[in-house]
Amino acid sequence: MLKSKSIQTTSRAYTNALHRILEARHHDPFSFLGLHAIKVDEHQLYAYRAFLPYATSAKLKVGKSWVDLEKTHQDGLFEYISEVELTIPCLLQVTAGTQTYETHDPYTFSSSITQDELYLFGEGRLKLAYKTLGAQCITQNNIAGVRFAVWAPNAERVSVIGSFNQWDGRIHSMRTHGSSGVWDIFIPNLTTSDTYKFEIRNRHTGNILVKTDPYGFEFEPRPGTATKISTSNHQWEDKKWLEARKKRDWLHAPFNCYEVHLGSWQRNDKGHFLTYRELAKTLVPHVVAMGYTHVELLPISEHPLNESWGYQTTGYFGVTNRFGSPDDLRFLIDAFHQANVGVILDWVPGHFPKDDWALARFDGTALYEHEDPRLGEHQDWGTYIFNYGRNEVRNFLISNAYFWLQEFHIDGLRVDAVASMLYLDYSRNPGEWLPNKFGGRENLDVIDFLKQLNIMVGEDFAGVLTIAEESTAWPMVSRPVYLGGLGFSMKWNMGWMNDTLSYIENDPVHRRYYHDKLTFGQLYAYSENFVLPFSHDEVVHGKKSLLDKMPGDAWQKFANLRLLATYQMTTPGKKLNFMGNEFGQGREWNVNSSLDWHLLNDNNAGSKWHKGIQQLHTDLNRIYKEVNALHTLDFESHGFEWIDCHDTEQSIISYVRRGLDNSFVIIVLNFTPVLRNEYRIGVPQAGSYSEIFNSDADCYGGSNQGNGAGLHTENIPWMHYGQSVVITLPPLAGIVLKIQ
Repeated sequence: MLKSKSIQTTSRAYTNALHRILEARHHDPFSFLGLHAIKVDEHQLYAYRAFLPYATSAKLKVGKSWVDLEKTHQDGLFEYISEVELTIPCLLQVTAGTQTYETHDPYTFSSSITQDELYLFGEGRLKLAYKTLGAQCITQNNIAGVRFAVWAPNAERVSVIGSFNQWDGRIHSMRTHGSSGVWDIFIPNLTTSDTYKFEIRNRHTGNILVKTDPYGFEFEPRPGTATKISTSNHQWEDKKWLEARKKRDWLHAPFNCYEVHLGSWQRNDKGHFLTYRELAKTLVPHVVAMGYTHVELLPISEHPLNESWGYQTTGYFGVTNRFGSPDDLRFLIDAFHQANVGVILDWVPGHFPKDDWALARFDGTALYEHEDPRLGEHQDWGTYIFNYGRNEVRNFLISNAYFWLQEFHIDGLRVDAVASMLYLDYSRNPGEWLPNKFGGRENLDVIDFLKQLNIMVGEDFAGVLTIAEESTAWPMVSRPVYLGGLGFSMKWNMGWMNDTLSYIENDPVHRRYYHDKLTFGQLYAYSENFVLPFSHDEVVHGKKSLLDKMPGDAWQKFANLRLLATYQMTTPGKKLNFMGNEFGQGREWNVNSSLDWHLLNDNNAGSKWHKGIQQLHTDLNRIYKEVNALHTLDFESHGFEWIDCHDTEQSIISYVRRGLDNSFVIIVLNFTPVLRNEYRIGVPQAGSYSEIFNSDADCYGGSNQGNGAGLHTENIPWMHYGQSVVITLPPLAGIVLKIQ
């Protein structure tokens, strides 16, 4: 062996590079460490260098033999000079104290990231960016390990620090890919028990930042914030569901969604969270028994604070470990699919928190957010706003949507707070926002982003839905992009929800003065593909539970709640209800405790009322799915017609719902506690009618007033129809009639 020190160059370049390595400031450590050809006195030699600050000695495998490396710097630089070219990747035997281990040198592996990937990422078109960036468990040169990659364009140096290198940023400095801003390194011999972060040195200030992986798949338990190496071994069993989803005519199919916060739906006897696998045994049967077609999960990406409900996301690609591993979540979703229930994910691309270990000022600059707080900060939530005009940021979000749909078989994305994204002046006073290039308040970058998102979903995931929570009159939210719309499948009807709840909270004696709140919605009901939501937002922060919103004594409260559910389920539009609504939860939702399931126990004095609400929802859900007229024309005006919307004095409305098969049902709703005998309504067809649903039935806790035997029409013109029928209309109740 040639002595390294005897031929070591004393050039300024070598000395400078060495100092930068020792100080963890080198932007390109691969140019110094690893194996390099050098010229000495016209001889071609090969210099191998390894920086091992905790090693007491090290050997290098040369051919079939081990040779000692020479420690050329006391801080841990080891070198070897060879007259023959060495085989790469180089295998080391390292002794640190009393431990000796073998490992391949990361600096003798080439990069496995392609130029195509970097180009597409820079263009904002790398849909599978989560397979390029982050921590990828791969095999390189027949050696298993993990390739780490991160986007940090304003870094002077980026290192992987973790449980495998004593969290020392000097050991695994990454290579840079030039102007792409991407850094990577392949580290062999890591396992899924290892955790890591990125240590970033800003090239302008020299400040050191320690960050979790933006593309991390799994994180250590709170309060820790490190990312875990993660792989999946789940074997999906939902092929039949996915094939059927591709062919599903969702426009004309029933969509009845149960909105769930997994951490507070139910807890065990000790008050602890149920795991994803436990929920597969409890939540799935409940949803099936109740007759819902879909569940919507409040955000399940990693977040530090329970009270944010998951909306303050710090790990966009990370499944929250509160309830188990990513594969445990896959198991739950698989169970839903095998039970023929779709899974919607509440997705939050509108903002991210300011936690200094996450996305905020990621490389020491406003990387994912805007620098100017008039564009980059959300005043309502104290969070940052994504810079949607930056290709790499848009790519991050598009790839994240792709990730959930591809890797977790999610059936739809409910996009949170779309209105806050669309308007530059959202919740801002004059002077607190910047107009777009045309002087307007519309966020043009967001419009392009949402269109790109919806086009991607439509092209790559047939049958998957996108649903906008958009609270303004922004036009064509749920219309195709090629027609000038944003491209969403559906939009929450916040106007209907607000009008309906403000109406029904009034004492019945005053409702006649607010009758237009029941009828106004039909003026715009078909301008979008609407979902009618009674969501989590309506039962928290002092708004009271749905039951507690109802006026009157206990009987009237439950009767009003049954009437409200009947109105929602028979009105045009798809349906959504938050957990607890289905059995009349009495108190507001509390994110830190289970729902009040004890209300359904026989030893509870009011269990009959709550069981009645639960049975009512079960029957309404079944009828909604079975009766063609109640769902096939939810989005088309010819699926609805008023019988009478003018009975203000008695607070009664009646209407016809029609189906694609020309079938129809009649709905009559009485919003007063007065029993209406001999109430005549016009009907579109002569014949005998039967009452197929009555919210006042005894089994629901009602007074059991209604129409027993068949109802026969009379040849008496009424309410613009040539035929009419006389019915009994129960108090605070709704009935559904069908021709026999």
